[in-house]
Amino acid sequence: MTDKSKVFVYPKDVSAFGFDWGRLSLTVAPEVNGATRFSGGVVDLPFGKGHTRHNHPGAEEIIFVISGNGEQMVEDEDGNPVVEKVGPGCTIYVPESRFHSTLNTGDGPMQLFVVYSPAGPELALRDLPDFRLLPPGGK
Repeated sequence: MTDKSKVFVYPKDVSAFGFDWGRLSLTVAPEVNGATRFSGGVVDLPFGKGHTRHNHPGAEEIIFVISGNGEQMVEDEDGNPVVEKVGPGCTIYVPESRFHSTLNTGDGPMQLFVVYSPAGPELALRDLPDFRLLPPGGK
């Protein structure tokens, strides 16, 4: 791949998935730069917001906390919620198909980088009732 616009991607340069709880800007995905084995991007959670319990059937997820503080829930293999306070530098592993949720409990915005493997489960977010497609650089 020689097109550097597809190799070096900033969240502001791609359309974003907007929701009442925040936004997801996919910076790595088949439709963005041809990634085939995973997808990923930046999640912005405003103060007091978060995404509710959900899962990605058939996919694993990595969540890396860039900034802010929150509570992360990942269910154990028996379906029991395990909740932990998380902050900058924390990596959360969500096993395949496992239910999880994130809540910004800090005093400002929270930013995450998420990776899905295989690529694709994030596209189901388009079916949520509060989904809206935001143009590049849009709010």
